[in-house]
Amino acid sequence: MSGRRATTAETAVSYFSTPAVDHAVAGVVAGTVSTLCMNPLDLLKTRFQVNQSAFSAVPTERSPFYQAIARRRWLYWGMGGRQIVDIADGIYGIYKNYGWGGLYRGVVPNVVGNASSWGLYFLWYTMFKEAMAPQKEGAEPTRLSPGGHLLAATESGVITAIMTNPLWVVKTRMFTTTMAELPLRPGVNGSVAGDPARAGLAQYLREPGAERPVAYRGLVHGLVHTLRTEGIVGLYKGVGLAILGVSNGAIQFMAYEQLKQWRSISQLRRSDATRKNAYSEQELDNVKLSNTEYTILSGVAKLVAITLTYPYQVVRSRVQSHATAHLYPNVWTCVKRTAQEEGFHAFYRGFATNAVRILPGTCVTFVAYENVAWMLRTAAQARAPAVTTSA
Repeated sequence: MSGRRATTAETAVSYFSTPAVDHAVAGVVAGTVSTLCMNPLDLLKTRFQVNQSAFSAVPTERSPFYQAIARRRWLYWGMGGRQIVDIADGIYGIYKNYGWGGLYRGVVPNVVGNASSWGLYFLWYTMFKEAMAPQKEGAEPTRLSPGGHLLAATESGVITAIMTNPLWVVKTRMFTTTMAELPLRPGVNGSVAGDPARAGLAQYLREPGAERPVAYRGLVHGLVHTLRTEGIVGLYKGVGLAILGVSNGAIQFMAYEQLKQWRSISQLRRSDATRKNAYSEQELDNVKLSNTEYTILSGVAKLVAITLTYPYQVVRSRVQSHATAHLYPNVWTCVKRTAQEEGFHAFYRGFATNAVRILPGTCVTFVAYENVAWMLRTAAQARAPAVTTSA
């Protein structure tokens, strides 16, 4: 792998006021870039999560796009089978029915939510790490244990989840409504016929007494409307699940930090084989790995985390979506009804879409974050020539 460099600084330097702010800025940039790249898949994943029925496996009950792929078995299996073809069919259907604007419906709350979430997360995470692993002059270097990283990530995630929950409520509701919704047709054995692009949009119309939800025009309209009609409680729907979902990020960051430290220690020892004492948290953070390494490490860490914690995301999407509010008024009802009516596999609805969306998105986020953080650190060192740098 190429592009490896390592720097060891005696004291932490920052481009802005503190290293924590540097990491927050890097997180905002990374969250914005990844969200703009992945919004269509995020939209489709959310619709699959709130969908109550699987799409039919009978090709004649599916869209012409799906049928064209299904007729070419080499192409069908070459794409990865039904789950991946469903994703491609859904993306194509959204574009066909609603244009490019449909693929980016809800992008504003999604960008604001992701950018602010990543920025706040890295801000708090860096501050907690600095508080938990202080580097005193003349003291033996220290670095956080896996438990320390898990605790710092958990604390950061809880604070961030509480601060940004209203944005995710509006995003979910925009993702699961459109200005003109097209009805779904029933398929065989309780499945749904037609286009996966309509997943999660119109099934509430089949329920007696269900009313058509308001389709928000944008972030501000969604926040104001929710506050007026449901109060502050409406803006914090699913916040308990969001806090529970902090476990996803905590597991991911713990795994990522341990993998990155393992690679960083290997790199430092390669450049200085005579050193015997331990490396500090600051020294390990100052190691620059290649983009390929960041991609692999972040992808592995995220895959472990989402496999363990995905069911909560399905429950949160169903509770937050006002298209299904009459079905799932609270978390317990949602869990019970989903398990009874759809089975355990329903808690993994949209998992393939989520994995296809989240893994590239995570890799883009961490590569962008690490590079922006490195640029800010390098610029700060250039302004402070007294900092000892070795490459």
